[in-house]
Amino acid sequence: MGHHEPSRRTVLTALHFGEEVSGQIVPAVPTGVRQEPGLAPYPEVMLDALLADVRAPDRDVDHLVLAGDLTNDGTPGQSRELRRRLDDWGEFGRDLLVCRGNHDRPRIGAQWQSGPRLRATGHHDCWGAHFLPRQRMVEYDVGGLRVIGLDTTELDGSGGKVDAEQMSALRSVLSAEPDRPTMVFGHHPVTRASGRTNPGGPGFILDRDDAATLHRLYARAPGVFLHHSGHTHRNRRTSPDSPVPVEFLEVASIKEYPAGYSLLRLYEGGYMVTFQTTRSEAARRWSARSRTQLFGLQSRYSLGSLSDRNHVVHRDLSGIEPARVTVSGSPRRR
Repeated sequence: MGHHEPSRRTVLTALHFGEEVSGQIVPAVPTGVRQEPGLAPYPEVMLDALLADVRAPDRDVDHLVLAGDLTNDGTPGQSRELRRRLDDWGEFGRDLLVCRGNHDRPRIGAQWQSGPRLRATGHHDCWGAHFLPRQRMVEYDVGGLRVIGLDTTELDGSGGKVDAEQMSALRSVLSAEPDRPTMVFGHHPVTRASGRTNPGGPGFILDRDDAATLHRLYARAPGVFLHHSGHTHRNRRTSPDSPVPVEFLEVASIKEYPAGYSLLRLYEGGYMVTFQTTRSEAARRWSARSRTQLFGLQSRYSLGSLSDRNHVVHRDLSGIEPARVTVSGSPRRR
């Protein structure tokens, strides 16, 4: 796969910072799992374990790619405290690349009134005040690798949507350099196969018209090789809806079993994905406890097959710089 040392990235999703009950699909169903009395809140335990793990010499991670649901409710306190903890790890827009998830969306209610108000709707965007504006595409240059973050969230609800302005920005960027090695990430999965195989069904993923538009754009931009998403809290590779040479990859949540992240290593001749679990004692204890979620089916649902978690893809990525590439400056916004 080439003779250079790899550039390293971490791809993970769904921190749910501030959550108190894990494993509920809707309120009180299933009953969910709580942290043991006297122990630190599990989202903090898992975040601390992650940030320590990816700095270990055998991981040696350059960048964290967080595909949404960074917070549980997008409140001012959750957003502010999470941003503070992430800033202690690395620089936003250089080491930390993020997009919004449905749990981070603007809300209506007293808890969110201190955040910027969306004039047209009355929602308050507390998460956006600390991270990124709503429905804004972000483009990062990572040593020759183009990384594009999409905000796929609806204003209300758990489904996915990309508005016309954001889609136009994506079209412009891809058409300007269609052959440039590119990874796209957004919270909601894209493919019909994902809609058929997740508990929330087709309405839980990206809108079908928007998904079709993405497939058409990728067909005209051969540099796009990977679209990473979260939302479903599982490790899963799904087939594209049309014959585009793009891997559509969903990654399990760090905040519950299997309590890990996908490490993406880039080489001249392609890339390798390996799923890594966090290694602190507190994290492993919580991982074992949360394995009982979903009526005991959590491990079957979320872990994924061996090839979902670990695989190699041969692809010409020779335009990307070798190991330990970082971004200079802030993300370029469109």
